[in-house]
Amino acid sequence: MAGTAGTPGTPRVLRAMNDRAALDLLLEHGPLSRTRIGKLTGLSKPTVSQLLARLEAAGLVLATGTSRGRPGPNAQLYAVNPAAAHVAGLDVNPVRIRAAVADITGRTVGEYELPTPGRRPSQPVVRQVTDALDGAVKAAGLARGDVHRLVIGTPGAFDPNTGRLRYASHLPGWHSPTLLDELAAALPMPVEYENDVNLVAMAEQRLGAARGHRDFVLLWNQEGLGAALVIGGRLHRGWTGGAGEVGFLPVPGTPLVRQVTRANSGGYQELAGSQALPKLARELGIVDLPTGSAAEAAAALVARAADHATGLDRTLLTRYATRLATGLASLVSVLDPELVVLSGASLTAGGEVLRALVQAELEELAAPRPRLVVADLREHPVLRGALESALATTRDEVFDTSR
Repeated sequence: MAGTAGTPGTPRVLRAMNDRAALDLLLEHGPLSRTRIGKLTGLSKPTVSQLLARLEAAGLVLATGTSRGRPGPNAQLYAVNPAAAHVAGLDVNPVRIRAAVADITGRTVGEYELPTPGRRPSQPVVRQVTDALDGAVKAAGLARGDVHRLVIGTPGAFDPNTGRLRYASHLPGWHSPTLLDELAAALPMPVEYENDVNLVAMAEQRLGAARGHRDFVLLWNQEGLGAALVIGGRLHRGWTGGAGEVGFLPVPGTPLVRQVTRANSGGYQELAGSQALPKLARELGIVDLPTGSAAEAAAALVARAADHATGLDRTLLTRYATRLATGLASLVSVLDPELVVLSGASLTAGGEVLRALVQAELEELAAPRPRLVVADLREHPVLRGALESALATTRDEVFDTSR
């Protein structure tokens, strides 16, 4: 722990390290007493008292009450001040923008959803973004200027070499070469852009099934089929931001798809994407098909098959597992990850039944043997990832008391 003998650095840097350690503990554990903070950090009681006074004066912690139910006098408890900073996240797809605002503790304090139907946007993208953001900010009882950082998650990826969105031809209005500059000019806070599946992986790494893992693949299947690659604890985005666009991957079992970005599809998408499930069900003679979008119908089919797991339902699930494992075999053969997280409604709906089938098939098709798990985060995982990404950077800035 910072502050012990032999730790290099100036007193200001050591104090800042101790401050950050205490703040991280308060985020992890919730309200703590001076004594408990001292035990967890190894710092002396006077040092903890000075630390808390410093953080309280800076508006980063609050005295929140006293401990009860233990022998002796009640102890004062301290917690991170939720109002120390706020961040926002946006989850963008072709039919809606979902927005949320979170305080510095990670608690969501405002949400809003803006419908954006149609191939041609009725409003410019910048207006859509600001309207969605303002809706969430208003729901949180805040003003736009109270938001420290905004992270936007979209299908595809903004190419860092050109600043243009790639691999998402189905997202109308988002491909202008000046879009990033227009958004920066319209918004008072720093804005970051990230692939939606990458954000789901961030959320799973921080809060879910991939906690503690530094090498994993997250396979996503919902509106589209994609992957996120985490290597050595860091997202691998690729030269143009397109790492993990596995829906374009040529695979056995489907004809070669050429001009994949123009078609917005590829072999793996055609073989195992959500839109392939109803077709597979019909080929097997299943006539009672769910309604809704392709993603909704696929998730309903998978959930029903996993519940029954006999007859045609079992055949459907087994063939789906084989298709999923066919593409995964290429990924794990190249990356040899420790873990594969199955995420998105068309995968999580199958639960442990589908997971076990894919695991067994993958072990037949690839030499590496990663462990497969079902994602923990089911409700708005892209949005949660956007907030977690914004929080990570904002906490580093706000909690830095060395300045």
